[in-house]
Amino acid sequence: ITEMDLALQAKLLRVLQEREVERLGGRKNIKLDVRVIATSNRDLRKAVERGEFREDLYYRLNVFPITWRPLSERPGDIVPLAEHLISRHAANQNLGTVKLSAAARNKLSQYTWPGNVRELENVVQRALILCEGGLVDSGDLMIDMAVHSEMEMQVEPDDNSKLGSELRQQEHQIILDTLALCNGKRKDVAEKLGISPRTLRYKLARMREDGIEVPA
Repeated sequence: ITEMDLALQAKLLRVLQEREVERLGGRKNIKLDVRVIATSNRDLRKAVERGEFREDLYYRLNVFPITWRPLSERPGDIVPLAEHLISRHAANQNLGTVKLSAAARNKLSQYTWPGNVRELENVVQRALILCEGGLVDSGDLMIDMAVHSEMEMQVEPDDNSKLGSELRQQEHQIILDTLALCNGKRKDVAEKLGISPRTLRYKLARMREDGIEVPA
């Protein structure tokens, strides 16, 4: 909710107060009977003090606040959540049943997860690309790369170009790792990454343009 600009916040406030909306280009008001759940990873009270969030909208939304603790304070939830994410993404990619090894479980539990669930989900998705035989091992969990990414985001949180560069580097490394796993077979690589061969060719061409050596 804190990512909304002030103009959009004003529109949302009106919807919450009037309980009605109007379609773009329309003239008829449509009555609403809904409940709104708003989320944020920032302190709304401080955002109000800085003038970044409307105070009237804050009080309109702050009827029943729930504070969700970060993963670092819920270590017992890390492995079950990782297993849930693995199951969901494996099903979406038709990978069958994928399990975590004991070493992988230990590695997940030992990490502090400064990026919380989003970071965990990214690590899980990369692991599904790299794992073999339906088993995610500790070597498939690219947590060190995730740590580096989180550090960069904390140092320069508003530098979108820097973040974009980091994400591209991660994508390039995943593609290179998958090429090695598939012995350079483009069709197998595309299938494992869940993209079309045409998209893979495009990404490889862009990597070559960036000066990255792509195996033949």
